[in-house]
Amino acid sequence: MRNFRNLDQLELSPSRGAMTVIVGENGSGKTSLIEAIGYLSMLHSFRSSPREALVRRGSEKALIRAELAEGTRRVTVEIELEPGRRDRILLNRQRVSRSEELLDVLQVTVFTPDDLILVKGAPEYRRDYLDDVLGASSSRLGALRRNVERVLRQRNTLLRQVSGHASREVIATLDVWDSELAATGDALVTAREALVTELAPHVAAVFQRLTRLPDPLEVSYRRSYDGALADALLAAREEDLRRAVTTIGPQRDDLFLTSADLDARSRLSQGQQRAATLALRLAAHEVVTERRGTRPVLLLDDAFSELDDAACAGLLAELPSGQAILTSAGPLPPGSHPASIRTLAFGVLT
Repeated sequence: MRNFRNLDQLELSPSRGAMTVIVGENGSGKTSLIEAIGYLSMLHSFRSSPREALVRRGSEKALIRAELAEGTRRVTVEIELEPGRRDRILLNRQRVSRSEELLDVLQVTVFTPDDLILVKGAPEYRRDYLDDVLGASSSRLGALRRNVERVLRQRNTLLRQVSGHASREVIATLDVWDSELAATGDALVTAREALVTELAPHVAAVFQRLTRLPDPLEVSYRRSYDGALADALLAAREEDLRRAVTTIGPQRDDLFLTSADLDARSRLSQGQQRAATLALRLAAHEVVTERRGTRPVLLLDDAFSELDDAACAGLLAELPSGQAILTSAGPLPPGSHPASIRTLAFGVLT
Protein backbone atom coordinates (compact mmCIF):
# COMPACT_ATOMS: atom_id res chain seq x y z
CA MET A 1 0.00 0.00 0.00
CA ARG A 2 1.04 3.59 -0.56
CA ASN A 3 -0.17 6.81 1.06
CA PHE A 4 -2.96 5.07 2.99
CA ARG A 5 -3.91 6.84 6.23
CA ASN A 6 -0.66 7.55 8.11
CA LEU A 7 1.35 4.96 6.16
CA ASP A 8 3.73 6.13 3.45
CA GLN A 9 4.62 2.78 1.89
CA LEU A 10 4.21 -0.70 3.30
CA GLU A 11 4.38 -4.28 2.08
CA LEU A 12 3.13 -7.34 3.98
CA SER A 13 3.43 -11.01 3.08
CA PRO A 14 1.24 -12.78 5.68
CA SER A 15 1.56 -16.46 6.46
CA ARG A 16 -0.72 -18.62 4.34
CA GLY A 17 -3.40 -20.59 6.16
CA ALA A 18 -2.20 -19.43 9.58
CA MET A 19 -2.02 -16.45 11.94
CA THR A 20 0.19 -13.45 11.34
CA VAL A 21 0.53 -10.99 14.23
CA ILE A 22 1.36 -7.30 13.74
CA VAL A 23 2.62 -5.70 16.96
CA GLY A 24 3.20 -2.02 17.55
CA GLU A 25 2.35 0.89 19.79
CA ASN A 26 -0.96 2.72 19.53
CA GLY A 27 -0.86 5.10 16.59
CA SER A 28 1.75 3.10 14.69
CA GLY A 29 -0.67 2.25 11.85
CA LYS A 30 -1.72 -1.29 12.78
CA THR A 31 -5.42 -0.55 12.37
CA SER A 32 -4.73 1.24 9.08
CA LEU A 33 -3.07 -1.92 7.77
CA ILE A 34 -6.10 -4.04 8.73
CA GLU A 35 -8.39 -1.36 7.31
CA ALA A 36 -6.64 -1.45 3.93
CA ILE A 37 -7.05 -5.22 3.67
CA GLY A 38 -10.72 -4.90 4.57
CA TYR A 39 -11.18 -2.18 1.95
CA LEU A 40 -10.00 -4.60 -0.74
CA SER A 41 -13.10 -6.69 -0.04
CA MET A 42 -15.76 -4.23 1.10
CA LEU A 43 -14.83 -1.00 -0.71
CA HIS A 44 -15.57 0.92 2.45
CA SER A 45 -13.85 1.45 5.77
CA PHE A 46 -14.96 -0.62 8.75
CA ARG A 47 -14.13 2.49 10.79
CA SER A 48 -16.95 4.36 9.01
CA SER A 49 -14.48 6.99 7.87
CA PRO A 50 -15.01 9.22 4.82
CA ARG A 51 -12.90 8.27 1.81
CA GLU A 52 -10.98 11.54 2.04
CA ALA A 53 -9.59 10.45 5.42
CA LEU A 54 -8.07 7.33 3.87
CA VAL A 55 -5.59 9.27 1.72
CA ARG A 56 -2.43 10.30 3.53
CA ARG A 57 -2.28 14.01 4.26
CA GLY A 58 -0.34 15.85 1.56
CA SER A 59 -0.88 13.06 -1.01
CA GLU A 60 -3.15 13.20 -4.04
CA LYS A 61 -4.20 9.56 -3.90
CA ALA A 62 -3.70 6.25 -2.11
CA LEU A 63 -3.03 2.81 -3.56
CA ILE A 64 -3.77 -0.68 -2.24
CA ARG A 65 -2.58 -3.71 -4.19
CA ALA A 66 -2.83 -7.38 -3.24
CA GLU A 67 -1.93 -10.71 -4.76
CA LEU A 68 -4.53 -13.30 -3.79
CA ALA A 69 -4.17 -17.05 -4.03
CA GLU A 70 -6.70 -19.84 -3.56
CA GLY A 71 -5.59 -23.26 -4.68
CA THR A 72 -4.19 -22.80 -8.16
CA ARG A 73 -6.11 -19.56 -8.75
CA ARG A 74 -4.14 -16.30 -8.69
CA VAL A 75 -5.71 -12.84 -8.74
CA THR A 76 -4.22 -9.37 -8.46
CA VAL A 77 -6.44 -6.63 -7.05
CA GLU A 78 -5.54 -2.96 -7.21
CA ILE A 79 -7.55 -0.04 -5.85
CA GLU A 80 -6.65 3.59 -6.32
CA LEU A 81 -8.39 6.10 -4.03
CA GLU A 82 -8.51 9.75 -4.98
CA PRO A 83 -10.68 12.30 -3.13
CA GLY A 84 -13.56 13.56 -5.22
CA ARG A 85 -13.37 10.68 -7.70
CA ARG A 86 -14.65 7.12 -7.83
CA ASP A 87 -12.28 4.33 -6.86
CA ARG A 88 -10.27 2.92 -9.75
CA ILE A 89 -10.47 -0.87 -9.41
CA LEU A 90 -8.40 -3.35 -11.38
CA LEU A 91 -8.66 -7.15 -11.35
CA ASN A 92 -5.68 -8.73 -13.09
CA ARG A 93 -4.99 -5.28 -14.54
CA GLN A 94 -8.46 -5.07 -16.09
CA ARG A 95 -10.76 -2.21 -15.05
CA VAL A 96 -13.98 -3.28 -13.32
CA SER A 97 -17.03 -1.17 -12.57
CA ARG A 98 -19.11 -3.55 -10.43
CA SER A 99 -17.88 -3.57 -6.85
CA GLU A 100 -19.50 -6.96 -6.18
CA GLU A 101 -16.81 -8.53 -8.37
CA LEU A 102 -14.40 -7.98 -5.47
CA LEU A 103 -16.55 -10.17 -3.21
CA ASP A 104 -16.01 -13.05 -5.58
CA VAL A 105 -12.24 -12.93 -5.03
CA LEU A 106 -11.83 -11.86 -1.39
CA GLN A 107 -14.01 -12.17 1.70
CA VAL A 108 -12.98 -10.93 5.13
CA THR A 109 -14.32 -11.11 8.67
CA VAL A 110 -13.31 -8.08 10.75
CA PHE A 111 -13.34 -7.75 14.53
CA THR A 112 -12.38 -4.50 16.27
CA PRO A 113 -12.86 -3.11 19.80
CA ASP A 114 -15.41 -0.70 18.31
CA ASP A 115 -17.65 -3.69 17.53
CA LEU A 116 -19.35 -3.16 20.88
CA ILE A 117 -21.59 -0.79 18.93
CA LEU A 118 -23.21 -3.88 17.39
CA VAL A 119 -24.78 -4.57 20.78
CA LYS A 120 -25.09 -1.12 22.34
CA GLY A 121 -25.57 1.06 19.27
CA ALA A 122 -28.51 2.04 17.10
CA PRO A 123 -30.34 -0.51 14.90
CA GLU A 124 -28.53 0.71 11.77
CA TYR A 125 -25.30 -0.93 12.96
CA ARG A 126 -26.98 -4.30 13.32
CA ARG A 127 -28.67 -3.93 9.93
CA ASP A 128 -25.29 -3.10 8.39
CA TYR A 129 -23.84 -6.20 10.07
CA LEU A 130 -26.48 -8.43 8.48
CA ASP A 131 -26.14 -6.78 5.07
CA ASP A 132 -22.34 -7.02 5.17
CA VAL A 133 -22.61 -10.75 5.87
CA LEU A 134 -25.12 -11.15 3.05
CA GLY A 135 -22.79 -9.32 0.67
CA ALA A 136 -19.82 -11.45 1.73
CA SER A 137 -21.80 -14.63 1.16
CA SER A 138 -23.24 -13.66 -2.24
CA SER A 139 -22.48 -10.88 -4.70
CA ARG A 140 -26.13 -11.05 -5.80
CA LEU A 141 -27.29 -10.23 -2.27
CA GLY A 142 -24.77 -7.40 -2.08
CA ALA A 143 -26.29 -5.94 -5.24
CA LEU A 144 -29.78 -6.33 -3.75
CA ARG A 145 -28.78 -4.19 -0.78
CA ARG A 146 -27.55 -1.42 -3.06
CA ASN A 147 -30.76 -1.53 -5.10
CA VAL A 148 -32.83 -1.07 -1.94
CA GLU A 149 -30.66 1.87 -0.91
CA ARG A 150 -31.04 3.45 -4.37
CA VAL A 151 -34.83 3.18 -4.35
CA LEU A 152 -35.04 4.56 -0.81
CA ARG A 153 -32.93 7.58 -1.80
CA GLN A 154 -35.22 8.30 -4.75
CA ARG A 155 -38.40 7.85 -2.72
CA ASN A 156 -37.18 10.03 0.15
CA THR A 157 -36.03 12.73 -2.25
CA LEU A 158 -39.50 12.82 -3.76
CA LEU A 159 -41.13 12.99 -0.31
CA ARG A 160 -38.94 15.94 0.67
CA GLN A 161 -39.56 17.78 -2.58
CA VAL A 162 -43.38 17.63 -2.46
CA SER A 163 -43.61 18.93 1.15
CA GLY A 164 -46.74 16.91 1.88
CA HIS A 165 -48.65 17.96 -1.26
CA ALA A 166 -49.88 14.80 -2.97
CA SER A 167 -50.85 15.75 -6.50
CA ARG A 168 -51.92 13.17 -9.05
CA GLU A 169 -48.42 13.21 -10.54
CA VAL A 170 -46.84 12.73 -7.12
CA ILE A 171 -49.08 9.76 -6.35
CA ALA A 172 -48.26 8.18 -9.71
CA THR A 173 -44.53 8.56 -9.06
CA LEU A 174 -44.88 7.21 -5.53
CA ASP A 175 -46.67 4.18 -6.94
CA VAL A 176 -43.63 3.46 -9.13
CA TRP A 177 -41.13 3.77 -6.26
CA ASP A 178 -43.37 1.79 -3.92
CA SER A 179 -43.55 -1.04 -6.43
CA GLU A 180 -39.75 -1.17 -6.72
CA LEU A 181 -39.22 -0.86 -2.96
CA ALA A 182 -41.77 -3.58 -2.26
CA ALA A 183 -40.02 -6.01 -4.61
CA THR A 184 -36.45 -5.31 -3.55
CA GLY A 185 -37.26 -4.63 0.11
CA ASP A 186 -39.21 -7.84 0.63
CA ALA A 187 -36.38 -9.78 -1.02
CA LEU A 188 -33.78 -8.18 1.26
CA VAL A 189 -35.83 -8.78 4.41
CA THR A 190 -36.41 -12.41 3.43
CA ALA A 191 -32.65 -12.85 2.91
CA ARG A 192 -31.92 -11.23 6.27
CA GLU A 193 -34.39 -13.49 8.07
CA ALA A 194 -32.90 -16.59 6.47
CA LEU A 195 -29.44 -15.40 7.48
CA VAL A 196 -30.50 -14.84 11.11
CA THR A 197 -31.85 -18.41 11.19
CA GLU A 198 -28.43 -19.67 10.07
CA LEU A 199 -26.52 -17.42 12.45
CA ALA A 200 -28.58 -18.25 15.53
CA PRO A 201 -27.09 -21.65 16.51
CA HIS A 202 -23.52 -20.43 15.94
CA VAL A 203 -24.10 -17.25 17.99
CA ALA A 204 -25.67 -19.19 20.86
CA ALA A 205 -22.90 -21.79 21.00
CA VAL A 206 -19.97 -19.35 20.80
CA PHE A 207 -21.49 -17.02 23.40
CA GLN A 208 -22.00 -19.85 25.87
CA ARG A 209 -18.47 -21.14 25.41
CA LEU A 210 -16.98 -17.65 25.83
CA THR A 211 -19.03 -16.70 28.92
CA ARG A 212 -19.84 -20.11 30.41
CA LEU A 213 -23.29 -18.72 31.18
CA PRO A 214 -26.17 -21.22 31.33
CA ASP A 215 -28.31 -19.15 28.94
CA PRO A 216 -27.37 -18.65 25.28
CA LEU A 217 -27.45 -15.42 23.33
CA GLU A 218 -30.54 -15.45 21.13
CA VAL A 219 -30.92 -13.41 17.94
CA SER A 220 -34.22 -12.54 16.30
CA TYR A 221 -35.22 -10.32 13.39
CA ARG A 222 -37.93 -7.70 13.97
CA ARG A 223 -39.69 -6.14 10.99
CA SER A 224 -40.98 -2.57 11.11
CA TYR A 225 -44.16 -3.63 9.32
CA ASP A 226 -46.68 -6.47 9.17
CA GLY A 227 -47.67 -8.43 6.09
CA ALA A 228 -46.49 -7.56 2.59
CA LEU A 229 -44.30 -4.48 2.23
CA ALA A 230 -46.45 -3.17 -0.65
CA ASP A 231 -49.52 -3.09 1.58
CA ALA A 232 -47.57 -1.55 4.47
CA LEU A 233 -46.17 1.22 2.24
CA LEU A 234 -49.63 2.10 1.00
CA ALA A 235 -50.98 2.21 4.55
CA ALA A 236 -48.10 4.43 5.69
CA ARG A 237 -48.21 6.78 2.69
CA GLU A 238 -50.07 9.60 4.46
CA GLU A 239 -47.62 9.48 7.37
CA ASP A 240 -44.67 9.35 4.97
CA LEU A 241 -45.93 12.44 3.14
CA ARG A 242 -46.43 14.28 6.39
CA ARG A 243 -42.96 13.43 7.74
CA ALA A 244 -41.24 13.57 4.32
CA VAL A 245 -39.46 10.27 4.89
CA THR A 246 -40.09 6.53 4.40
CA THR A 247 -41.22 5.39 7.85
CA ILE A 248 -41.37 1.62 7.33
CA GLY A 249 -39.32 -0.91 5.42
CA PRO A 250 -36.01 -2.78 5.69
CA GLN A 251 -34.25 0.46 6.68
CA ARG A 252 -36.30 0.49 9.91
CA ASP A 253 -35.93 -3.16 10.94
CA ASP A 254 -33.71 -4.39 13.78
CA LEU A 255 -31.78 -7.42 15.00
CA PHE A 256 -32.69 -8.12 18.64
CA LEU A 257 -30.18 -9.74 21.00
CA THR A 258 -31.39 -11.33 24.23
CA SER A 259 -30.10 -13.71 26.88
CA ALA A 260 -32.45 -15.23 29.44
CA ASP A 261 -35.09 -12.84 28.04
CA LEU A 262 -32.86 -9.88 28.97
CA ASP A 263 -32.08 -7.19 26.38
CA ALA A 264 -28.36 -7.46 25.63
CA ARG A 265 -28.16 -3.70 25.06
CA SER A 266 -28.90 -2.80 28.66
CA ARG A 267 -28.96 -5.93 30.83
CA LEU A 268 -25.71 -7.70 30.03
CA SER A 269 -22.40 -6.71 31.58
CA GLN A 270 -19.70 -5.02 29.50
CA GLY A 271 -17.74 -8.27 29.36
CA GLN A 272 -20.81 -10.22 28.27
CA GLN A 273 -21.57 -7.62 25.61
CA ARG A 274 -18.00 -7.98 24.34
CA ALA A 275 -18.53 -11.74 24.16
CA ALA A 276 -21.75 -11.11 22.23
CA THR A 277 -19.91 -9.09 19.58
CA LEU A 278 -17.32 -11.84 19.22
CA ALA A 279 -20.10 -14.40 18.89
CA LEU A 280 -21.74 -12.35 16.13
CA ARG A 281 -18.49 -12.00 14.18
CA LEU A 282 -17.38 -15.61 14.54
CA ALA A 283 -20.86 -16.85 13.65
CA ALA A 284 -20.78 -14.70 10.51
CA HIS A 285 -17.39 -16.18 9.63
CA GLU A 286 -18.82 -19.70 9.82
CA VAL A 287 -21.95 -18.88 7.81
CA VAL A 288 -19.97 -17.21 5.01
CA THR A 289 -17.65 -20.23 4.99
CA GLU A 290 -20.62 -22.58 4.69
CA ARG A 291 -22.24 -20.54 1.93
CA ARG A 292 -19.09 -19.85 -0.08
CA GLY A 293 -17.23 -23.07 0.53
CA THR A 294 -14.06 -21.12 1.36
CA ARG A 295 -12.98 -19.39 4.56
CA PRO A 296 -12.78 -15.59 4.67
CA VAL A 297 -9.57 -13.97 5.86
CA LEU A 298 -9.98 -13.22 9.57
CA LEU A 299 -8.89 -9.69 10.56
CA LEU A 300 -8.61 -9.12 14.33
CA ASP A 301 -7.71 -5.58 15.37
CA ASP A 302 -6.47 -5.47 18.97
CA ALA A 303 -8.95 -8.23 19.79
CA PHE A 304 -7.47 -9.17 23.17
CA SER A 305 -6.99 -5.66 24.60
CA GLU A 306 -10.29 -5.43 26.51
CA LEU A 307 -10.76 -9.10 27.43
CA ASP A 308 -9.91 -10.75 30.72
CA ASP A 309 -7.72 -13.86 30.85
CA ALA A 310 -10.67 -16.26 30.67
CA ALA A 311 -12.19 -14.47 27.70
CA CYS A 312 -8.80 -14.37 25.93
CA ALA A 313 -8.43 -18.12 26.40
CA GLY A 314 -11.99 -18.62 25.16
CA LEU A 315 -11.37 -16.50 22.07
CA LEU A 316 -8.18 -18.39 21.23
CA ALA A 317 -10.10 -21.65 21.47
CA GLU A 318 -12.82 -20.29 19.16
CA LEU A 319 -10.57 -18.92 16.42
CA PRO A 320 -11.32 -20.80 13.20
CA SER A 321 -8.68 -22.34 11.02
CA GLY A 322 -7.43 -20.49 7.97
CA GLN A 323 -5.56 -17.28 7.36
CA ALA A 324 -5.79 -14.66 10.11
CA ILE A 325 -4.08 -11.30 10.61
CA LEU A 326 -4.11 -10.00 14.16
CA THR A 327 -2.81 -6.74 15.59
CA SER A 328 -1.72 -6.18 19.18
CA ALA A 329 -0.31 -3.29 21.18
CA GLY A 330 0.78 -5.57 24.01
CA PRO A 331 1.98 -9.12 24.64
CA LEU A 332 -0.09 -11.96 23.25
CA PRO A 333 -2.09 -14.07 25.69
CA PRO A 334 -0.76 -17.50 26.69
CA GLY A 335 -1.76 -20.22 24.26
CA SER A 336 -1.49 -18.14 21.11
CA HIS A 337 0.78 -19.67 18.50
CA PRO A 338 1.13 -17.33 15.50
CA ALA A 339 3.04 -18.50 12.46
CA SER A 340 4.83 -15.15 12.26
CA ILE A 341 5.13 -11.92 14.24
CA ARG A 342 5.96 -8.60 12.59
CA THR A 343 6.63 -5.26 14.24
CA LEU A 344 5.25 -1.98 12.88
CA ALA A 345 7.01 1.18 14.08
CA PHE A 346 7.38 4.61 12.46
CA GLY A 347 5.63 3.28 9.34
CA VAL A 348 8.16 0.49 8.84
CA LEU A 349 7.29 -3.20 9.09
CA THR A 350 10.10 -5.45 10.32
